[in-house]
Amino acid sequence: MKIKFLLPVILLVAVVAQSCVSNKKYAELQSNYNKSLDTNSKLKQSWQVTQQELSGSRARVTSLEEQIAQAKSNAIALQDALNKCLAGNNQGNVNIAKLADQITASSQYIRHLVDLKNKSDSLNLVLTNNLTRSLSPDEIKDVDIKVLKGVVYVSLSDNMLYKSGSYEISDKAGTLLSKVAKIINDYSTYDVLVEGNTDNVPIKQINIRNNWDLSALRASSVVQALQNTYSVDPKRLTAGGRGEYNPVADNGTAGGKSLNRRTQVIITPKLDQFMGLIGKDPAQKAPGQ
Repeated sequence: MKIKFLLPVILLVAVVAQSCVSNKKYAELQSNYNKSLDTNSKLKQSWQVTQQELSGSRARVTSLEEQIAQAKSNAIALQDALNKCLAGNNQGNVNIAKLADQITASSQYIRHLVDLKNKSDSLNLVLTNNLTRSLSPDEIKDVDIKVLKGVVYVSLSDNMLYKSGSYEISDKAGTLLSKVAKIINDYSTYDVLVEGNTDNVPIKQINIRNNWDLSALRASSVVQALQNTYSVDPKRLTAGGRGEYNPVADNGTAGGKSLNRRTQVIITPKLDQFMGLIGKDPAQKAPGQ
């Protein structure tokens, strides 16, 4: 009986003991579970924050990739522009080189022209001196002599040669014509053109139709005087009239009209004669040629 009585007690104690252990374990498990829930919540929050940061990072990466792509595109464009610029500079250098050559050639040509002008001026001076060597200093004052491109122009004022409104040689013209004849006869092989010129005032003479007639008749009078009085070979002489159409001054003034009323004696040497004036035979070559 005693054993039967203890058995239920033992079972009761075991059940009670088992019941006590289960509650404790449950509490522990519950605590652990709560902790897990809390940890999970924190992890979830951390994950969400990480996701947000990851999303932001991806956005920044995308932006950076776009910026890199744009930078690469700009670099390509800049390189292309640089290449074009370099090519343009090279072409510019070529053009500059060509321009420099042209400037050099132009400068040489200008120097050539200056040399020619200096030589021409020197030659004209020699011609003038040679042609006027038969005249005294006082006589030269009455004769205007110019040398242009190898042609000698002896200009004579009409008021010293002719009677007013006429083609007849005046008495005082003898001395002047003798001076001109000295120049012409000093170079007896040169061709001579006597050219009459007038102003634009119409001539009023019954036997002279216009200024053409007057200029030609005046030139003819000088030619005949040179031939008949001063023994100039008529084969060398030519008489011509240019009327009012070769003025050297403005016909609007009295002074201009006076300058336009002139007779020019134009002496034209041939090439060999021309070279002879400066003491050089064209057939002769310079040393080394």
